[in-house]
Amino acid sequence: MNAELLRPAAAEFLRVADALDDLTLPTPCAGYDVRGLLNHLLYWGPWLIAAGRREEPPSPAVAEAEAALVGDDWRAALEKQTSTLADVFGTPSAWTGTTALGTASLPAAVVGDMVLGEFVLHGWDLARAGGQELHCAPEAALAVYESAVAMGERARSMGVYGPAVEVAADAPPLERALGAAGRDPGWPR
Repeated sequence: MNAELLRPAAAEFLRVADALDDLTLPTPCAGYDVRGLLNHLLYWGPWLIAAGRREEPPSPAVAEAEAALVGDDWRAALEKQTSTLADVFGTPSAWTGTTALGTASLPAAVVGDMVLGEFVLHGWDLARAGGQELHCAPEAALAVYESAVAMGERARSMGVYGPAVEVAADAPPLERALGAAGRDPGWPR
């Protein structure tokens, strides 16, 4: 269970996001610039929160691509959502049993791993876009790597991950997690 890894990963994610000033920069997350990736995070965060609380998911008025969630107050909205996710998934009970993510029934630990992956992988995406480094605990990176390997083929078939990027077997855990999730640790090249 990775509940104890959530808060430090969330804090680092917020540090990176808070330093962003150009929302038009490309990110390593295929198809997203910074604004689009922030919109993605703000769109799906309530779904993850609902899954952690075992509540009904929100009924979105529009699809993610049509949502315009990155307004002038995006930092406050992202901070509030990230804090709530860390509170919800920072408790061991959120990682036990099963829960629903939309219409899919999943082990709660898989959803918790998704939240940790959002903080680490998208935190890295935003860090790289903004010319920053993501400071990630090796234990968190290893947990994200293991989750990315376990979900890899299914995530790729759903367009969540790109093709795996080969990295050295002895690469640091964050690089291995990035490669398993379809990201080139050397981005941009």
